[in-house]
Amino acid sequence: MNNEDKNSSNNSTEKSAEIENHAADEFLPEECSSEGGSELDILQEKLEKAESKAEENWNKLLRSQADQENIKRRTARDLESAHKFALEKFALELLPVKDSLELGAAAATDSDADETLKKIQDGIALTLNILDSAFKKFKIEEVDAVGEKFNPEHHQAMSMQPSADVEPNTVLNVFQKGYLLNRRLLRPAMVVVSQKVPDNKENTEIDEMA
Repeated sequence: MNNEDKNSSNNSTEKSAEIENHAADEFLPEECSSEGGSELDILQEKLEKAESKAEENWNKLLRSQADQENIKRRTARDLESAHKFALEKFALELLPVKDSLELGAAAATDSDADETLKKIQDGIALTLNILDSAFKKFKIEEVDAVGEKFNPEHHQAMSMQPSADVEPNTVLNVFQKGYLLNRRLLRPAMVVVSQKVPDNKENTEIDEMA
């Protein structure tokens, strides 16, 4: 190999080495250099901030969706309640009318009544039937009272009466009927409630002590 060929070969080797070094620099991981490591740290920090922000926004979105669902359910419930109890005031105004009709029907029960009074009795009974049908249609129902356990949510105790026939706190009598509208209390039943009969033995002992 002459000198010219040797020089050419050396130049080719140097160029190859230069190309390889350049390629290595291009594909060398940045963390291999202090400057590249700094940029990577910055990018890592930005990524972490972006992930944190994304997570925060995601949580906000979930809370917002939950709030919307709650508002939707609450609105639907309020709307349903408004439909159910729209007649509450009107129903309350009707109750005294029904009370009066029932009192009139109870008073006009004379079997010896003349024809005119019987017609009045029939008229009252017919009116009560119509009113009962209207109440049933609009979900207005009487509160169960006589024979039931006293329920402060549906009954209003007017007096207590000793009774050996039923358990204490049982409704014995009704002064005024109570009513529910769509299962919600419209008016409590005014009732007489049973209480335990005083023990005679205890009374005797008390008298002896006195």
